[in-house]
Amino acid sequence: MLGINFENMFTGIIEDTGKVNAIETEGSNVHFFISCGFIKELKIDQSVAHNGVCLTIVDISGESYKVTAIEETLSKTNLGLLKSGDDVNLERCMLNNGRFDGHIVQGHVDNTAKCIKKEQLDGSWVFGFDFGKSEHVVVEKGSVCVNGISLTCFNCTDSSFEVAIIPYTIEHTNLKHVEIDSVVNLEFDIIGKYVEKMMQK
Repeated sequence: MLGINFENMFTGIIEDTGKVNAIETEGSNVHFFISCGFIKELKIDQSVAHNGVCLTIVDISGESYKVTAIEETLSKTNLGLLKSGDDVNLERCMLNNGRFDGHIVQGHVDNTAKCIKKEQLDGSWVFGFDFGKSEHVVVEKGSVCVNGISLTCFNCTDSSFEVAIIPYTIEHTNLKHVEIDSVVNLEFDIIGKYVEKMMQK
């Protein structure tokens, strides 16, 4: 059995895009104040994935809630690049009686990647991402999480991959704002990471 931790598990199916209303710095920590369509359903101590990063709600006031990112998180994700007014992809933890529509996502970002391709086709888009050197790999038709979105990758190399995006995903996530050289968060497939570790042994 693989020792996968299913605590605070996500699926990579984005529920809503939130709006960054304000950002405050306190020492090396950054507090984000975010509004979203399901704020009335949230509670303090709840975990929510923000662009694929699992953060804990520490306060709710009016039409926004507060989460805090520490230096470690800021150094390994694109959250430190957020500005007031930016959209952020949101997903609450999976209910244990819910449908598993995406793939196993933990909210633990492994890498950032740079957009190297954005091509609009007849009814869809193709994005290419370069993640540089990494101990993790992507496999053809495997799963990868980009800014918290569960996607299928193709044209994979040791440091890059492409994904095809349908109009619904463009409309309902912040991929609509991703352009060449934009930085996104990546979480590689947890099953693949366990297989890699076993193979190394």
